[in-house]
Amino acid sequence: MNLTRRNELGAAARKKGSMKWFNEIEATTYERMDPLPGDEMISDAAGTLTNAITLRCSREEVWPWLVQMGAGRAGWYSYDVLDNGGHHSAEQIIPELQNAPVGSIFPALPQWRDGFVLVESEPAHWLILGWPAPTRGLVVTWAFVLKKVKPDVTRLIVRARANDEYRFHGLPKAMGLLLARVVHFVMERKQMLEIARRVEGGQKGGARHGSEATK
Repeated sequence: MNLTRRNELGAAARKKGSMKWFNEIEATTYERMDPLPGDEMISDAAGTLTNAITLRCSREEVWPWLVQMGAGRAGWYSYDVLDNGGHHSAEQIIPELQNAPVGSIFPALPQWRDGFVLVESEPAHWLILGWPAPTRGLVVTWAFVLKKVKPDVTRLIVRARANDEYRFHGLPKAMGLLLARVVHFVMERKQMLEIARRVEGGQKGGARHGSEATK
């Protein structure tokens, strides 16, 4: 094999691997456009990010993992060194965290007294977290929506929305939104894949990612 052909194959393989990395939590066009619970809380969002993953389980099996999230609780199932003080996110359902009422705090980081607030939930259907604005309303909403595909298959759709006041680490609006998209995608991807791993346990075949399950 000549060097040019080898380089072409190598580039193709790298591109394929890169696309898989993005496609694992890719929402369909319909999912990105479809209104979800919580959208009305920030009616004119400055930025919206929607990701999705298909899980081989029922909505009822996913719900307990969502309602116990939060730093210092079960963790965020993402990069624990960044958002859970280095403590490993829970690998089991924690009974005492299953009855979170509206207004419950889901701390963004360990030992924080503030963080995301549970603003609305419908068990086994959706959970909406919000970051309160300094005055009133919400700066950010973060919705976790469970949609039944069939009895043992669930689509987890996660949408983050930010209003015009949102500033990522105090950066100018345009720069902050761009950087926030990158950081959010990386953390969200890890979170969703870890939820899939936990909820499906050792089931053969694992999660079906991206848009393939909704075709």
